[in-house]
Parts: sequence; C-alpha cells; structure tokens
Amino acid sequence: MSIREFGGEAGRSHTHGPNRVLLSVTAPVKHVWIALALVYVLWGSTYLGIKVAVETIPPLLAAGSRFLVAALILAGILALRGISLRISRSELLGTGIAGGLMLGFGVGLVHVAETRIDSSVAAMIAGTVPLQIIVLRVVARENPARATRLSTLAGLAGLLLVVAPGLGSGSTALGLAVMLAAAIAWSTGSFLSSKVTLPRDPFVAAAWEMALGGVLLMVGAAAFGEYGELGTSAFALDSLLAWVYLVIFGSLVGFSAYAWLLRVAPISLVVTHQYVNPLVAIALGMLFLGERPSPLALAGAGLVIGAVYVAIRAEFPRKASRPATVVPRGTPADQTV
Repeated sequence: MSIREFGGEAGRSHTHGPNRVLLSVTAPVKHVWIALALVYVLWGSTYLGIKVAVETIPPLLAAGSRFLVAALILAGILALRGISLRISRSELLGTGIAGGLMLGFGVGLVHVAETRIDSSVAAMIAGTVPLQIIVLRVVARENPARATRLSTLAGLAGLLLVVAPGLGSGSTALGLAVMLAAAIAWSTGSFLSSKVTLPRDPFVAAAWEMALGGVLLMVGAAAFGEYGELGTSAFALDSLLAWVYLVIFGSLVGFSAYAWLLRVAPISLVVTHQYVNPLVAIALGMLFLGERPSPLALAGAGLVIGAVYVAIRAEFPRKASRPATVVPRGTPADQTV
C-alpha cells in the first residue's frame, strides 16, 4: 500500500468536504482483517510502550519528541511522494487546535499519568472517550439515539468503578485525575475537529497535528524543567526501545493501517478498535508488567467497553436505510495514543 493510494490526490491539500460513508468492504477481506489486527494490537500496546518509556524518560519530553520525530518522518515520506504539505491559515489553526488538544494535552497527559498509574487503568479511562464525545454532542444540542444516550450513562458509571479503587492513595489519585484530564482533552479535541477546517489529506493533517502537538509538549517540557532531568539514566535501553516502538509502530504503522481502513471498510467496522484496544492494553499490562487490576476496576472496564459497543452499533448500524454522506472528521492521528 502506498501513501498516494490512501492519501488522496498527490500535490494538493484541500479542506475537508462531505465524503461518502462506505457500507461494504472494497478491498480483499484478508487485507482488511490484517490492517484491523494491526490497529487492534499496535494501538492497544501503546499504553504498555508509554509505561516503559516514562520509567526513565521525562513524560512530556518523551511524548513531544515522539510526535516531532514521527511528524518529520511522515513529512519526508509525503515529500518524496510529491504530496504538498502547504496548508491555509484556517487549516493551520484547525490542526493546531486538534493537535494541541488531542496530542498535546491528551496524549501528553497520558504519558504524565502513567508515571503514577498502571497502563491498564489508563487504557480503561481512555476507553470512555467515545462516550465523552457523546456527552459533548448532547451539550451542543445534537440528538444522539436513545440507545446511545443510555449507553453513555452506563459507561460513565463504569468509569466511576474504574477510578474508585485508586482514590485512597494520594499519588494514584493524582495520576487518575491527570488521566481523566487527558481523556477530556482528547474528547474535546475530537469533538472540535468536526467544527474546524482541516486538510483533506489525512496524512498531511496528521503530519501537522503531530508537529504542532509535539512543539507544544516540548515547550511544556522546558517549562517544567524536564530537560534538566536528562542524564544517562534517562536513556535506559528499555525506555529507548519503547520510545522507538511508539514512534514507528504506534504513530506511523498504526496510523497508516487506520488511514487505509477508513478508505476501504465501513466505519462501523473500523471503529471497533475503540473497544478492542482497552482489552489489548489490559492483557499486555497483566502479561508483561505484572499489573493486577482490581475486580471492581475490571467490572467497570467491562461496563465501559460494553457501553462503547452499544453506542457504536447505535451510531453506525450495520444496515443503513439510505446512503450516508458524512463521515466522522479528524484524522487517524486523532484516534491514537
């Protein structure tokens, strides 16, 4: 698969316009399931990668450098393909808002939170993002289906079960609060991405969002004195390997697979990653980090994942009575940590 194949027309970057929602798979089924498996595993594993990376690398610096390097690599690939990175002022503002909220405050704060809480707990909280977006839609006087609203209430109740076991410890409680802030920033950025002007080419948009989000995080790292924390201990082999994994597999490979899926598969199938990723993160945390989520937290996670499943099925029914004309906006970079 080439960048040009799922990046749109080479050499041009246009504002988002209405796009047709695919109601069937338009690529070999085997290829679609391979791409889905990549998104499931790679994006689910980013919580494990973050946890290992921030063991020695300062969190904002780890996140900021990760996105800047990924943005440079992606921009280089686009340039080699002859795809223009030029965008308008309104698109620059839009990518700044999306990248700042979702990647800067959103993913950046996930890195900070995981210095205090388990990767599996972070993934459980992040799993409520689709439900938080529904809350924002209700506040904005949109009218989601009744099943969507009810599933949202159930999912938010599940969130309370997830965070309840950690409220007794000061350090853990702070980490939970930071992770909740990250999820809210992520949700707000995702919601606002449908209101702002973004480049039509998802790869161009992602390159700018990662670059601007990365710059914001590097400035934050300087403000909190993280550069002074760098030393030989910050470059432990495990943390460096985890950081490289996040750049290559979390940001570039996972993003490419997701971008391709958006063009060849129904959105109802693609968004299944929203409830599979937390399951992968919980399993990997237990397997490689010895994490043992409490029964209450696991029950809450099950409630959250079930609620997301119901909400997605309500929002994107398998059979549509008429062709839809609008797809969720934003870029695949908006969907990953």
